Amino acid sequence: MSYSLDIQNLNKTYPDSDFRLNNVSFSIPKGTIMGFVGENGAGKSTTMNAVLNIIKKDSGTIKIFGREMGDRDTDIREQIGVVFDASNFPEVLTPAKLSKVMSGIYKQWDHSFFLDATARFKLDTRKQIGKFSRGMKMKLALAVALSHRPKLLILDEATSGLDPIVRDEVLEVFLEFVEDEDHSILMSSHITTDMEKIADYITFIHQGTILLTEKKDHLIYEYGIARCKAEQFQHIDRADMLAFKKRDYQIDVLVENRGAFERKYSGIVVDTGTIDEIMVLLVKGDQ
Repeated sequence: MSYSLDIQNLNKTYPDSDFRLNNVSFSIPKGTIMGFVGENGAGKSTTMNAVLNIIKKDSGTIKIFGREMGDRDTDIREQIGVVFDASNFPEVLTPAKLSKVMSGIYKQWDHSFFLDATARFKLDTRKQIGKFSRGMKMKLALAVALSHRPKLLILDEATSGLDPIVRDEVLEVFLEFVEDEDHSILMSSHITTDMEKIADYITFIHQGTILLTEKKDHLIYEYGIARCKAEQFQHIDRADMLAFKKRDYQIDVLVENRGAFERKYSGIVVDTGTIDEIMVLLVKGDQ
């Protein structure tokens, strides 16, 4: 299998901080979208910054299209489009003037594509960026990220601040992007319903450690959450549970194979779980 991004045993520590990235490993096949999920401070942005060489890793390998990117590898940087959760464009510029600036930075800058993207997002190219709403700034950042024809998009909370209608439109753009099987997306978001709509894979990170990487459809349709009474829980083999969490009148148990669990433990109700529910069990449940 060919990967757009391949991270193996990535480690990063900080002086005077207990936080660390601990042997972070996951890969994004070409033509797919990886949802990167975790609570605030879990390590999503740190991992993305290490991929972009904004921070220096302590150890491990990060390969982008099969190569490790150094400071001088501008040809690799040209192939990466980035949208962070805040706009960093000079607010005195208009999108039209911003396009001229970007044409001097990116060799493959496509002004016509940029104009089409801003029109699609209903952005006034003559209006100063500082007068845009947060949602408009996010759409502008996405238009810029796409307009130098990247092959890998790295999106850190790119759908935050967007209303549901616009967010759905943006998700459609992401799906169009990966129709080209050379393209891929690494996307973090607290709006996990967005992941459920478009992601091919989900990676869960907690306190700098990867808990799980799995196909999205497998998570949604094969994993399950068993709703157990205390006496039922006592009869479940620990090997059959990934995590469990006690609630007021029941115990929720995360299982990897819903069908097999139901056949083995008749009488226990097993529901499908959302990404949110699975994340809460992985992060807050007992292992």
